[in-house]
Parts: sequence; C-alpha cells; structure tokens
Amino acid sequence: MNFLFYKLYNLTDITFFDQLTKKDYTNRMTRLIKTKQEVELIRDGGRILARIMDKLESMVKPGMTTGELEDMTCQMMAEAGARPAFKGYKAYPKAQPFPTALCASINHEIVHGPAYPSRVLKSGDIIGLDIGMQYPAEKGLYTDMARTVACGRIDKKVKTLLTVTKAALAAGIAQVKPGNDLNDIGTAIENYVKPYGFSLVRDLVGHGVGLDVHEEPQVPNYAFLGSDEFDNVVLAEGMVIAIEPMVNLGTWRIKTGKDNQTFETQDGSLSAHFEHTVAVTEKGHEILTLS
Repeated sequence: MNFLFYKLYNLTDITFFDQLTKKDYTNRMTRLIKTKQEVELIRDGGRILARIMDKLESMVKPGMTTGELEDMTCQMMAEAGARPAFKGYKAYPKAQPFPTALCASINHEIVHGPAYPSRVLKSGDIIGLDIGMQYPAEKGLYTDMARTVACGRIDKKVKTLLTVTKAALAAGIAQVKPGNDLNDIGTAIENYVKPYGFSLVRDLVGHGVGLDVHEEPQVPNYAFLGSDEFDNVVLAEGMVIAIEPMVNLGTWRIKTGKDNQTFETQDGSLSAHFEHTVAVTEKGHEILTLS
C-alpha cells in the first residue's frame, strides 16, 4: 500500500500532514533505523507474507472473485498468528477506513482496490495483489508487498508491462546499499522503464515500513533531485523501506475511483504494480518479503 503524495491534492483533510511540527517530523525520521532484532522479526513476517502471496497468485483464474482471495488472505494470516495491516486503515484522520485485508486492483486500477465478493475476474484481466501484515498480531512489526498477476491469457504488450514493472523493482532494489540515497533508487527505476514508452505513476510512492505500516521516508519511483518534493535520505544499515513502482501503459496521471478508495489511471489504460520490503544491510540489502 502506497503513500499518497499529498502536496498534489486539494483535499481539506490533508492539512493534517501540513500541521506536523518540526518535533513530530524529527521523531518520525528517527524511527528509520531498526535494531537487528526488529529486522529479524520483520523478516519472519515477510516470509509468512510471501507464502500468502504465493498462494493467492496460484488461485487467480477466470470466474473467481476477489472475495475468495480476501478470505484466503484472512485465513492464512490468522493461522500464522498475524493481523491484516490494511483492513480498517485510514490514510488520514477523516478518511474512510479501508474495508479489506487485501488490495485487489484490476486492469486500469493502480492500487487500493477493495477485495469485495462482487468483483469477478475474467480471462485477459490483470490483478494487482497488495498485502500488508502485522506479525505477530499483537505488538508486532509490519511488512508490505505486491505483485500483478495475469488472469488467463493476456496479450504481448500487457505481458511486457508486467515484466518491465517487475524488472524495474529489481533495478531499484539493486541500488539499496549504505551510502546510496533515495534518488539513486528512483533514478534506476525511471531509467529502466523509460525506453519501453510506459509511464511511472508520480503521485503515489513507496515508504518506510516496520514499526508502522507507513513510515518515513517517502520513496519515489523516479529521479527527483532539483525539486523540493522529497527528502533525499541517504541509506544506512538498519533502514527498512517498501519499494513499489507502479507503471502505466498510458499517462502517469491518476484519479480517484467512484468508491473514494481506488486509484485509477486517468486515461483508463492498464497499470502494473510490484513491491518488496527491503532492509539496508552492512554491505548492501536484503529482500525481506521472500518465501
């Protein structure tokens, strides 16, 4: 699940973010470094989350509902002693709570599509599966991951979209090491995607994760040096971040769906999304959401 880059939106409730004091911001930034014990617990949760994702991916087929995927998500989390991080989540104080444990975003939906029983998959669809989890369920730590999956047969261009988005995530992760910065990650992702003629969503970004489902820093999927949009944080051992490129066939611009939850492409083009939770290690990085 993504940070909304709130500066771009004229939403009255978003002023909550602008009212953070310097002390609030400093406190949030000091949470960037996790202890070795915290990273170990995040890794344990990440392995569980990856197994849940593997199961959901294997279930995707024409005729099934996103409600069935939701049920499996909740069942497997409960069996593992974990808790859904997204269900009931509010992006800001007056926002409506997110209704499901799983984000199931179909075709032109970029992210945050609720996994309702009424939503039926058909052959040729693509579905973004995005899951956040707290492990253990009480006073545990958080992981976050996403994959976009084909339902039945999809055409060559859509296959390329999925392949490029997944590879762009790998390109961003490859830049994670002490001394590099967030702009290195965004630049690598952007440079990988550009030659294919696809567009990177700019209004939704990755984020820190671990003690909360969403933490500082914001992690853009494009080069941003020379702007004041983001803090270009230098990576250090113990940081844990969720990197999550969202790539569209058409324009990068987005809109909010009629449900006021789902983000969609402005032009109705297809969108893909891949995400991992990644720790900065002494000499490089470790992907924590692998089974």
